[in-house]
Amino acid sequence: MQQAEIGIIGGSGLYSMPGLTGVHEEHVTTPFGEPSDAFVLGELDGRKVAFLARHGRGHRILPSELNFRANIYALKKLGVERILSVSAVGSLKEEHKPGEFLIPDQFIDRTFLRVSTFFGDGLVGHVAFGDPVCAIVANSLVTACGSEGVAAKPRGTYVCMEGPQFSTRAESNLYRSWGADVIGMTNLQEAKLAREAEICYATAAMVTDYDCWHPEHDSVTVEQIVAVLNQNAANACKVIRAAVAALPRERNCPCATALKYALLTSPAAVPAATREKLDLLIGKYLK
Repeated sequence: MQQAEIGIIGGSGLYSMPGLTGVHEEHVTTPFGEPSDAFVLGELDGRKVAFLARHGRGHRILPSELNFRANIYALKKLGVERILSVSAVGSLKEEHKPGEFLIPDQFIDRTFLRVSTFFGDGLVGHVAFGDPVCAIVANSLVTACGSEGVAAKPRGTYVCMEGPQFSTRAESNLYRSWGADVIGMTNLQEAKLAREAEICYATAAMVTDYDCWHPEHDSVTVEQIVAVLNQNAANACKVIRAAVAALPRERNCPCATALKYALLTSPAAVPAATREKLDLLIGKYLK
C-alpha cells in the first residue's frame, strides 16, 4: 500500500486537491467500516500526501453519517502523521466575515449521535484534550494564510453541532453568549480521534456566512453562499499547499505520544479481539 506523511481532509466545496503529482487512488479497509471515499495519494511540493473528500465526491454523506473512525484509522494505516483539515463554517461574531478563515484552537461539543473514540470493548483510554489541536500544524496554517494573502484569525472556538439542520436563533445566540467564534458540523470528532491515533491535527475553518443570529442572515441567498464557497475553496487550495510545504519534517510535539499514559486497562485484561482491532494504534504500548 502506498504511504503518505500528511493527510488532507477536504470539506464542503473542496473535493479534490489541485497540484498533486504522481496521483494514485487507494481504497483502504478498516475494522470500523468504509472511509468516506477512496484516498487520492500523490506528492505536493515534495511531500507525500493523502487527500480525502470528507463527504465523498459528489457530497453524498451527511455530517451525522460520516464514519469518522474509519477515516482517521485509514489515514493512520497510510502512515499519515499530520492532518490538515478544511471545513465550511458559519460565523458567530461580526468580526469573522464571510470569505475569511479561522484556525480554531478550541472546540465545544454539541453532537449526540456520534462515536468519538476508538476505545471501549474492554479497553479504557483517556487522552489529554485540553489543547485539542496541534500547535505546530495550526501555526503552519496561520502562516500559510498570511503568505497567501488570505484573511485569517489565528485562534478561536469552534462549536460542533449535530445537524444536518442549522441552528435555531435561540441556539445561535446561546453560543454567542459563550464567546464562541464559528459553528460547523464535522471537526471535533476528527480532532478527538486524531489525538487517540497520535496524529497531529488542525483545521482551517472557512466562513461562508453569518449564522442566523445576524440581522441580515435571512437576506443572504444560496447563490451568494455558493460564490463564497467557491472563493473559499480556491483560497483553501493555496493555503493547504503552502502549509504542507512549510511543515517541519520531524515531529517533536506531544501528539506523537498521546497514548503513552492514556491506557488504563492492564495489558493482560485487554480482550484479544480488541487488541487485534486496535493493534495499529496501541500495539507498541501493549508489548
